[in-house]
Amino acid sequence: MLDDFLVRAALAGLGVAVAAAPLGVFVVWRRMSYFGEATAHAAVLGVALALGFSLPMMPAILIVALVMARLVSQLAGRGHAMDTLLGVAAHSSLAAGLVAVALLPEVRLDPMGYLFGDILAVTRGDLAVIWGGAALVLALVCWRWQALLTATLSPDLAYASGLDPRREDLILTLSLAIVVAVAIKVVGVLLIGAMLVIPAAAARPLVRTPEAMALGAGLVGAVAALGGLGGAFVLDTPTGPTIVCAAALIFAVTLTLSRLRRG
Repeated sequence: MLDDFLVRAALAGLGVAVAAAPLGVFVVWRRMSYFGEATAHAAVLGVALALGFSLPMMPAILIVALVMARLVSQLAGRGHAMDTLLGVAAHSSLAAGLVAVALLPEVRLDPMGYLFGDILAVTRGDLAVIWGGAALVLALVCWRWQALLTATLSPDLAYASGLDPRREDLILTLSLAIVVAVAIKVVGVLLIGAMLVIPAAAARPLVRTPEAMALGAGLVGAVAALGGLGGAFVLDTPTGPTIVCAAALIFAVTLTLSRLRRG
């Protein structure tokens, strides 16, 4: 069954939805949408390092994404404006990565696959990496769920409860880096931030608890992945952007339903 490229693509999309859903709720609650984008854009530098030094692709992407995320977090804690740092980090890391790839000798690489994803080219090995990463992210988030909620609600409350908010930030940062590493093949670095934010934002108006929001985000992401894949197949459009468009459409529907219910 896994010889069918559409089946592999669907499983890859579902894996990314499962991995991104629990993190998306924290990204939305903490207003960290640009944080995910900065981490994702840095992944292009990981691609350049992997190609330049003949390293495995996924570990190189993971390490660079993690280093970028931690660097931005550390600088933000020293009085720098977070939105400014994220803007500088996101755009400069993406540009530097593309320039580095272009300068590599004897390497001819189409950057579009890394920018917008190539879900139809997912292999069995890619599926193993995607679902392995998703399982690791779910395990981390489930393990620290209550602590992450407390640190998100109030760092002072976390300290009073015997928790270290910096440790919870590190766990969240590590999880984001893992999602970036596993999702780059599916939606690309330019669209990973959208898959973190839009499903969580779409689920938010219809739920009452944090756990329900995480589950709702996973459901929205899964529907968007499968719907976008089907829409791209029918309309002959780029698959990654079509998946994000499907998620945006679901967001518009849930927002409208929420307003109608309140009205």
